[in-house]
Amino acid sequence: MTVRHSSYAELEAALLEIEQSPRERGTLSLIVRRPSTNERETLDAATLDVEEGLVGDRWAVGKRRRVNQLTLINTRLVAALTHDRERWSLAGDQLYVDFDLSAEHVPPGTRIRVGAAVIEVSPEPHTGCRKFAERYGLEAQRFISSERGLALSLRGINAWVVKGAEVRVGDEVVALFD
Repeated sequence: MTVRHSSYAELEAALLEIEQSPRERGTLSLIVRRPSTNERETLDAATLDVEEGLVGDRWAVGKRRRVNQLTLINTRLVAALTHDRERWSLAGDQLYVDFDLSAEHVPPGTRIRVGAAVIEVSPEPHTGCRKFAERYGLEAQRFISSERGLALSLRGINAWVVKGAEVRVGDEVVALFD
């Protein structure tokens, strides 16, 4: 099967749509659990836990640093990267949201409610890796690493669970501002 990667021009053209991501109330569009390296399970519901992150995800096995317990990515960006929704989960993130994840909108320390769970945005940036470039192309890597891509947090954000709960596809995503 031949995989077509989006060109830089196609990704730039998608910026208008990406920048229109909801800021007030977004939606959890996809949940992906990674039980082991390069393995993905698409779920309708999952439990977010303060200690384990997304229950059953490989993050809990190595107990990596809590600042990258969860990763979130914008669905509008993923849709622009791939022309097949089946390839979305290859990004390697757990929560795919139709929500503005820009640093201006949800800076580090911001709490976000996903359904009944609450997560906190990490100060550690989420950056693309070699696998991301292999799966979506070098132009995608260059795009998310551009000045605008970094400002919009197009590669996504790291977060940790503050209040655990079950989350479901379709749940509301809302930034909690004091």
